[in-house]
Amino acid sequence: MAATKSIELRTAIPGPRSKEILERKRRVVADPLSILVPIVIERGQGATLTDVDGNTFIDFTGGVGCLNVGHANPQVVDAVQEQAAKFFHTDFTVVPYEVYVELAERLVAAAPFSTPAKAAFFNSGAEAIENAVKFARAFTGRPAVIGFEGGFHGRTLLALSLTSKTHPYKAGLGPFAPDVYRLPYPQDYRGPSGAAALAALERALLTTVAAEDVAAIVVEPVQGEGGFIVAPPEFVAGVRAICDEHGIVLVVDEVQSGFGRTGRMFAIEHYGIEPDLITIAKSIAGGLPLSGVIGVAEIMDSPGDSAVGGTFVGNPIAQAAALAVLDVFESERLVDRASAVGDVLRARFLEWQDRWPEIGDVRGLGAMLAIELVEDRETKEPAGDLASSVVEAAAEGGLLLLRAGVYGNCIRVLVPLVISDAELDEALGVWEDALETTLAT
Repeated sequence: MAATKSIELRTAIPGPRSKEILERKRRVVADPLSILVPIVIERGQGATLTDVDGNTFIDFTGGVGCLNVGHANPQVVDAVQEQAAKFFHTDFTVVPYEVYVELAERLVAAAPFSTPAKAAFFNSGAEAIENAVKFARAFTGRPAVIGFEGGFHGRTLLALSLTSKTHPYKAGLGPFAPDVYRLPYPQDYRGPSGAAALAALERALLTTVAAEDVAAIVVEPVQGEGGFIVAPPEFVAGVRAICDEHGIVLVVDEVQSGFGRTGRMFAIEHYGIEPDLITIAKSIAGGLPLSGVIGVAEIMDSPGDSAVGGTFVGNPIAQAAALAVLDVFESERLVDRASAVGDVLRARFLEWQDRWPEIGDVRGLGAMLAIELVEDRETKEPAGDLASSVVEAAAEGGLLLLRAGVYGNCIRVLVPLVISDAELDEALGVWEDALETTLAT
């Protein structure tokens, strides 16, 4: 018996109803909110979504990494409905609620801290970064923040100042926040090495910003928007040592790499070191806006009374969803599932790399994997247009993919971790066909 297929394409892509809605969007929605794939969703389930024309796709975008437990996860839906029937909002600092406290308890228990830790909740990854810097500045009494080339930390002023990609994120939007410094991030494929990146950091503390002025170093253990670049272990250990030597707060940005994506609940667990603060968002609440900072209690307690907060931060409906997300992770063992999915992906990607010289690199941890496309393996010239063509061809075949990387030449996987083996195999077949079609021309 033939395997049941999840992908079902009833119209050309885009279909007529999607075209109609996107034309309405063109007239009334600001142009910067451009569309990657010209389809309009009607409903989602697990690792699939169906558009308004009845076409069903396998979704490797996962709401840009927000849907590790899948679209419309039934446990999350139930939790949202139950909480919505009770109350929507009070502002936790005006009239508190237990769901905030319970979520803090569970996340503090799950986070890799051996000393007492606390949590605070916000709305977005950018807000988590902004507030992590507040915690660090309050604790140290220092102003400066160090980030890394290729990093993405959000689009609000301080977060955008840390973000390291000019187009489309930063061009024409300055001036940016002062006392933000950016240094090389290591990678095996394009360099620099971990040792060279550490040397650049050490030199910067002598030539660019004094160590005693630095409040925080903000780093992604696996860069997300930067192209799924995995930090070498010696680099992460070295940054931790530098922070310890100079009294600098180490902020680990796990907005995209957290919640099981890499085969550990937090990517930093692969490195055997403890951060001072962790920022989380995206998959924390199954697609609802919620973020958080978890960290060493002494640091988290540093700001003055009411120095952090906001009207909607720690929304009770989103937090109820987040508790359900944690339940799903436990009952369905999604951290282990990420490792299993990653093993299948990596094996297939390496086969493709052997077949097509345009695939210059395969990299990542767990299910957080990407391929990098190049014009030539020797020169490593980025092939951004080629990556765009593969993504477009895959969408026409029923698979939704996202690009990444400073040059836009990487294709990343942010598939819901609840994907079935059959759906995974089907999706990889479509991706392979897209490569075949694109690279054969």
